[in-house]
Formats: sequence, structure tokens, C-alpha cells
Amino acid sequence: MLEAEKQYIQEAKKGNKEAFGSLYDHYLPQIYRFILFKVNGKDEAEDLTHEVFLSAWKNMPSYRMKGFPFSSWLYQIARNAVIDSYRTNRHHVQIEMVDENNLQTIPSSQDEVNTILEMEKARKCISQLRTDYQDLIVMRFIEEMPNDEIAAALNKSEGAVRLMQHRAIKELKEIYENSNGKNIHEA
Repeated sequence: MLEAEKQYIQEAKKGNKEAFGSLYDHYLPQIYRFILFKVNGKDEAEDLTHEVFLSAWKNMPSYRMKGFPFSSWLYQIARNAVIDSYRTNRHHVQIEMVDENNLQTIPSSQDEVNTILEMEKARKCISQLRTDYQDLIVMRFIEEMPNDEIAAALNKSEGAVRLMQHRAIKELKEIYENSNGKNIHEA
């Protein structure tokens, strides 16, 4: 959390662009990572991240501090932006259409290949979870957010978040175990 977060928020609510810029600079990386994990590529993640912060700026005057970090509010906006994106942009990119500049460099060792394959398998398994479970897993284990912040972002109680976390992990484990032995693209 920013040392002077409350002051930045108060100033941003009054229309101070520099104060909002400080909040933006601080929270941009984690909101971008959250969105990138949930969408089909860097361009879409960048666009949605821009939309999140634009929406936050437009809605700053109505923002109310409720004892949770500012990031909880941003995650709510990000979740909604991703959901809206899924609803309006249900398209798939064919491999032939991918710009070769967007492709990653070729790994140099078998260990790197195995790590990439396992990460891709984990990502595919997570993508098979319900949306709220996906969000929870990303916030808790990728962003390492505490349960109280996740609860605020998901509009749930901490107890509900702990229960969801238990269920999400159990379901993820089942999906992962059922995908063993399968080609990663079948998972």
C-alpha cells in the first residue's frame, strides 16, 4: 500500500491528475498482470487496463473508502472489464494470424521447455474454473493478495472467500490430475 494513499485518493477525488497518476503508477503492474492472465494477449490486456484506469478516473468523485485498499476497487473494475470483454469479443485468433513478433523466443533447454509447458498447463486448468474461482486464484496466488482484500474485490465476506478458495483449489487439483497424461492442448 502506498504510504500516502489516502491523501492521493482525496486529492484525486477533487480532480488532481498528479495524485491519480501516483495511484496509477503504483497499481498499474498488478492490475495489468491480473488482466493479462485472464485474456488472450498483451494488446487486449493493455487495452483493458487502460479502460480500467480510465473508468477509475471518471468515477473517482464517487469513490468511497470502506476500510479496504484502493486496489480492491480497481480489481472490481478490472473483473467487470474482463467480463464485458468476454461478452462483446468472443473471437478466437487462428495461429496463422498471429504476428510472429508476438511469439516468445525459443527456449534453449529442456528444463525451460518443461517449465513453459507446465505453466501453460496450469493456465489452461485455471481457465476451466468458474470465473469467480479464476479471479480468486489469480488474486491469491499470483498477486498474493490477503483474503480481506480479495473479499472486498469480490464483494464477499472473508469466510466466503476462504470457502471459495478451498473449493477452487480442490477443483483445480481435480482438473489438473485429470489432465495428466493428456496432450497439453487437450487439457
